[in-house]
Amino acid sequence: MSAIILNENNFETEISSWVVLVDFWAEWCGPCQMMLPILSDFATEMDGKMKVWKVNVDENPGLAQKFRIMSIPTLIVLKDGKPVEMLVWVKQKDELKEIVSKYL
Repeated sequence: MSAIILNENNFETEISSWVVLVDFWAEWCGPCQMMLPILSDFATEMDGKMKVWKVNVDENPGLAQKFRIMSIPTLIVLKDGKPVEMLVWVKQKDELKEIVSKYL
């Protein structure tokens, strides 16, 4: 997956435009690993329409705290830099497409 890895230094700049799906995840998280192929396929299909990016919660605790991440994976849809949807746990590609379609 050619997702940009977001961190506390580049987060605000990268989310300021576009519709963005941010995956809050961690290496050790089994459900997060289950999301990898789903997000990869989703990102490929949505290329040019929106961005799909990742935030490692272990490496960026400030971002996890800012968005009140309690469970991972948590997916947040942002539009113009503002969170508009929060999804917790593993989601299928069709479910992701349906959710983000309202913001495209």
